[in-house]
Amino acid sequence: MSETWLYPTVLLCIYGFFSNLRPSEPFLTAFLIGPDKNLTEREVVNEIYPLWTYSYLVLLFPVFLATDYLRYKPVLILQATSYIITYVMLVKAQGVLAIQFLEFFFGVATATEIAYFSYIYSVVEPSSYQKVTGFCRSITLLGSAVGSLIGQILVSVAHVPLLTLSIVTLSSSCVAFLAPWFLPMPCKSLFFHQRKSRPQDKTAQELADKSEDYECKVPLGDNEGTKILKEKHGGPGSLVEVLKSLGADFVKCYSCRTLLAWSVWWALSTCGYFQVINYTQVLWENILPSKDFEIYNGYVETISTLLGALAAFCVGLVKVPWAVWGELALCIFSIAIAVAVYVMDTVRNIWVCYTAYVIFRATYMLLITIATFQIATNLSMKRYALVFGVNTFVALFLQTLLTLIVVDSAGLGLDIFPQFLIYGSYFAAIAVIFLIAGLYKVVTRRRAADGVKTESADTEQQTDSSSSETHIP
Repeated sequence: MSETWLYPTVLLCIYGFFSNLRPSEPFLTAFLIGPDKNLTEREVVNEIYPLWTYSYLVLLFPVFLATDYLRYKPVLILQATSYIITYVMLVKAQGVLAIQFLEFFFGVATATEIAYFSYIYSVVEPSSYQKVTGFCRSITLLGSAVGSLIGQILVSVAHVPLLTLSIVTLSSSCVAFLAPWFLPMPCKSLFFHQRKSRPQDKTAQELADKSEDYECKVPLGDNEGTKILKEKHGGPGSLVEVLKSLGADFVKCYSCRTLLAWSVWWALSTCGYFQVINYTQVLWENILPSKDFEIYNGYVETISTLLGALAAFCVGLVKVPWAVWGELALCIFSIAIAVAVYVMDTVRNIWVCYTAYVIFRATYMLLITIATFQIATNLSMKRYALVFGVNTFVALFLQTLLTLIVVDSAGLGLDIFPQFLIYGSYFAAIAVIFLIAGLYKVVTRRRAADGVKTESADTEQQTDSSSSETHIP
């Protein structure tokens, strides 16, 4: 049964590719403010786009629990259905209220993404985790890149209307909808549905224990929280028991200073990243209106996705002591991101803006890959899901605050250029935070090293004194 991972992985890759193949996505803002939907820029920016952030935040935690309780497959089918509803409405719906409902269903689809990346761990052996994770993540990036490229070619070469791109995206979602139905139903899940560990599972866990980072002493095996569920002898845990288990695991995970540092960067930067990619098309529209000029958003999205994937791949080939230099590296790269966003805002040239966006997105994907690896290295799969869920929730909570204050018409309702000035300043503040953390860590390590040297010297001196006293004639 060594190839049991192949069938579900192939189906997941088919689903991931076609659900992310969205030729309409790079041209969404142009489509909404164009003649097909005839919405104003203020309606799109201040009244419609914020609904995705709000719905994603509200749905994330209940979907996280429902995904585990229902054992992934039904939630994958819900996600596929939500994509179809979203793109049917994109083709047919008119008016602000209808498009706001569209954003809600897209929020459902993105909140249920956890099912896609968690399902595979319930049907394959731990020895195949790394392999299937690589396949599933790579295929989603490939689908996104191919979709953007197809969209640009259809617009630039075939000169098709933007409505056609939405129809192609809907067709791709319908193809993706078929795949989850044929996936095998998992017999277990991470929290609610447990089964006794088999010998090979224990061996894999023991190997994981041995690879634990010396700076992050989060136990990878059972703890007080997870024992509650295991006392059920493989039966499903109640909601209260699961919440107790999550609470115990939460405290243990975030007590680790190294994991906490990477998680803080993850949450802060993902918040800013979501804001930038959500409103970049509006910025491009203000610099180069699509109704007057030919735009190349699809090429830019394709290049930025492929470069980001390449940067993520290169992370695995470069050996860097991230435990020592992690905070300072996060500071330096956060400065690069802040500069890229600032250039997008201040240099009103579309080619410079495109280039800065590519740098911004590739740099973020590089860093998020490093953060993912650094966090996952020290966690069991159960805690992996918890930590990434919490980090995403915090990112969305911060993004909701930022959206309410800066974007929403109920708040400041700023125009797009002041918004991006704030986003650039936001990333600069992240850089300052990690500069302080990095310098503190370097100073602490140096003092600790000096203390060890002093203690060693004192020990040697005492030893020498004892030796001389012993040999007095």
